[in-house]
Amino acid sequence: MKQITATGNTVETAIQSALEQLQTSEDQVDAEIIDEGKKGFLGFGTKPAIVKVSIKKNPVQDAETFIYEVAEQMGAPVQVNTEIHQREIYMDLEGEKIAMLIGKRGQTLNSLQYLAQLVVNRESDIFYTVMLDAEGYRGRRKETLENLAQRLAEKAIRTNQEVKLEPMPSYERKIIHTALQDHKKVNTDSDGNDPRRHVVIRPS
Repeated sequence: MKQITATGNTVETAIQSALEQLQTSEDQVDAEIIDEGKKGFLGFGTKPAIVKVSIKKNPVQDAETFIYEVAEQMGAPVQVNTEIHQREIYMDLEGEKIAMLIGKRGQTLNSLQYLAQLVVNRESDIFYTVMLDAEGYRGRRKETLENLAQRLAEKAIRTNQEVKLEPMPSYERKIIHTALQDHKKVNTDSDGNDPRRHVVIRPS
């Protein structure tokens, strides 16, 4: 975190000095008064005010920087479009080699999402959820999982045996559960421990 200690005749002038050195505005910083200073009398006993000014943590900027750097190192530079809805950060990646960042069944994208969430929350007082997408991949994956859920539900009914799906992150398991929650002939559960936690479809 970038910070600076500055002095001035008053607290206000000390803060202003720090802002100029940091090249930022007051709404972007946290200021801590170390010493309020002392005016003195006829120039004697004067003591400067001392403040410590720190640039506020910007979780979104940190996450974007992390994604840019990792993508660059992978040889797949990207553009990041970010939206924030309360405590949820949605980041959509665009690039010529986007498939490298998605990986097999979204595994690379899921790993990047997990790491980006760690970066965002490591020094934040507020917990943010990060959702990483890549040129609409999540929507296509959701449709694939919903179709898979229906096919495997029919298999469970036909064979009268439970069907275990491959391990998935929690939000993908939720897609399966939601797709079959109103199904009258099967029930779903999650079994196992992360990262091997998976959905089980059982005939009712």
